[in-house]
Amino acid sequence: MDRLIKTGKIKPKTSLEVKSSKIGIGFEKLDRDVFDPEKAYDKLGKLGVKWVRIQSGWQRTETEKGVYNFKWLDKVVDSLINLGLTPWICLCYGNALYGGMAKEIFGAVGCPPIFTDEQKQAWKNYVSAVVKHYEGRVSYFEIWNEPDGEWCWKHGVSGTELGVFTRETAKTIKSANPNAKTIGGALCLRPITFINDAFATGMGEYLDFISFHEYTADETLVFERVKALKALAQSYNPNIDIIQGESGSQSRGGGHGALWRGCWTPEKQAKQLARHTIADLITNVHFTSYFSCMDMIEALGGKVGDVNSYLDYGYFGVLGAEFDENGRSIGEYAPKKSYYTLQNIASVFADDYELCDIPAMFVPQKSERIFKYDIERNKCVTGGFKKNGGKAFVYWYPSDIMTTSFESTVSMEIYSEYDDIYVIDVMDGSVYKIPDEILKRDKNGMYTLTNMPVKDTPLIIAFGKFADWEEEK
Repeated sequence: MDRLIKTGKIKPKTSLEVKSSKIGIGFEKLDRDVFDPEKAYDKLGKLGVKWVRIQSGWQRTETEKGVYNFKWLDKVVDSLINLGLTPWICLCYGNALYGGMAKEIFGAVGCPPIFTDEQKQAWKNYVSAVVKHYEGRVSYFEIWNEPDGEWCWKHGVSGTELGVFTRETAKTIKSANPNAKTIGGALCLRPITFINDAFATGMGEYLDFISFHEYTADETLVFERVKALKALAQSYNPNIDIIQGESGSQSRGGGHGALWRGCWTPEKQAKQLARHTIADLITNVHFTSYFSCMDMIEALGGKVGDVNSYLDYGYFGVLGAEFDENGRSIGEYAPKKSYYTLQNIASVFADDYELCDIPAMFVPQKSERIFKYDIERNKCVTGGFKKNGGKAFVYWYPSDIMTTSFESTVSMEIYSEYDDIYVIDVMDGSVYKIPDEILKRDKNGMYTLTNMPVKDTPLIIAFGKFADWEEEK
């Protein structure tokens, strides 16, 4: 990047300043009271994301049969809305009041109420109460979490069981509020036979969305995943769209949860966030959600009365935390590098935009920067976007995040009707002008870029007023 001319920084936006966005974040596990939301709200609102995923906490809400205390969840929902965020609720988990494994499992995680008539009716009553209570505040309701993983369907996973459960829950949601949006799936594993078995029960008729989770250091996997899920879902209901409900990585080793064996660092976490989030935008999912706001315990396999069984720390947060003796997140909730990267991406892609094809052709040239030829386009991930007043072409080289730090060069011809051209590095929000030694433009609007930087993180060639930025003082 040293040959480019740094001229400014992306202007951060609060969620209140953002009218719409496809970018969200997780605020999960408050059903198990694992962190203090009051200490996180201000920093969450300054991220500039729009969607925020929360979990409904049946066991925390109904501690006496048929009596629902929404006070704790009201405070969360209302606080998020006041920050300009759009909460969506994952309806989960079980409830010890109605017996079964839920009596033994911390938070009743992975204990679906499907075995007795009392359980089934109690669940329907609870779901109906939640949906009616939040009408006008929450419109999107997700049914369960990661049911294809044994940690969240503890008696043994079954696509058919999930399909029936999802179908009946979705019918209950629609009955309580016909305008509500229903989300099925919340899938954590890639094979699609499981969700096809679920669709075969007829659940698709009652769903608006299928959600999936993709924890990976290789964001290119998301392209196949979205295409396959969307094609399958629309085979049953052509109106179903796709939501990426969880993705993320850890900022250090020694943790628990997805990708826990990796030699993660704050830098690698930020790279994974940037690449995966923008890959999701390229797939045009309805929205994408990063997991998560906060470092917190995983708390998926804990036993009631055994604190040590759920002291399984996860370091996925864009806010860092320490932990007390009960596993609750404490400390300052300090922003990590990934926080600022997400803030930059949220600002750049704020408000309405469309995917588009940018007329760009990579034309590899001899590059003295690397003592060989430029990288070819088929080695890069690329995407195009447009909004009122601007367009953007994003590109990066998807090298192995875990082992490689990569920078090379590309050369391209790219047409734009806009006179203003600049480069955005989403990792730190820097905005660059391109010097004449790299950039040429002919009288017909064709730019020629020679030996431009390409990195293992997204760079954006922006035209016009695609992004809001401030000049350096």
